[in-house]
Amino acid sequence: MEHILFLDIETASIEESYSQLDVRMQQLWDKKAEKLKHTEDQTPSQLYKNAGIYAEFGKIICISAAYMKNNKLRIKSFYDTEEKTLLQNFADLLQTYFSKKNNQLCAHNGKEFDFPYLCRRMLINGIRIPDILNVAGRRPWETKFLDTMEMWKFGDYKNYTSLDLLSAVFGISSPKEDIDGSMIHEIYWQLKDLQRIKNYCERDVLTVAQLFLRYQGKELLTDEQIVFL
Repeated sequence: MEHILFLDIETASIEESYSQLDVRMQQLWDKKAEKLKHTEDQTPSQLYKNAGIYAEFGKIICISAAYMKNNKLRIKSFYDTEEKTLLQNFADLLQTYFSKKNNQLCAHNGKEFDFPYLCRRMLINGIRIPDILNVAGRRPWETKFLDTMEMWKFGDYKNYTSLDLLSAVFGISSPKEDIDGSMIHEIYWQLKDLQRIKNYCERDVLTVAQLFLRYQGKELLTDEQIVFL
């Protein structure tokens, strides 16, 4: 595990409300929203609270990373209202400390969400994608990505299994005790409580690391083995 960086990201819409988007982005969100409707009366404005899921309409507000050193899991978070700042700091960490060939990144549903979202937002912000994240031109087996959701599938591609469900199955404390992802928009934009989001993100990344240990048939980390930097 000393060669694995566990991570989790939290995202929010690029603007607080649909009305704050410029005309062109409103029109493009209108097209996206058509595919997201569950009922005909849902409007693009109502659906905009879900915009943070999409890298073209959202931004990263927190990245929590965890790594093992001297039998302790060290957790460090990058969070800021300025997305470029936190992305650059995280990119510097990857390039400086996790550029060796045997290092890997691990996240839950990371291959579908965290890893591509990070790359897309780095490009948008003009930040060079660190080598460990940059999969352009690589074959699938050449990537440095581990995904705890994919590992649970055992070749079954039909179902999504949440981190919360797997933590319950394996006897790991729930990372959703305070908030869940559906509440991020309000907590970030209305309550402006980035610290609370950071704490939630850290619980998620800790759960990913604990789940990985369970997959290996190992004991969970104790509180004494967890260090917040």
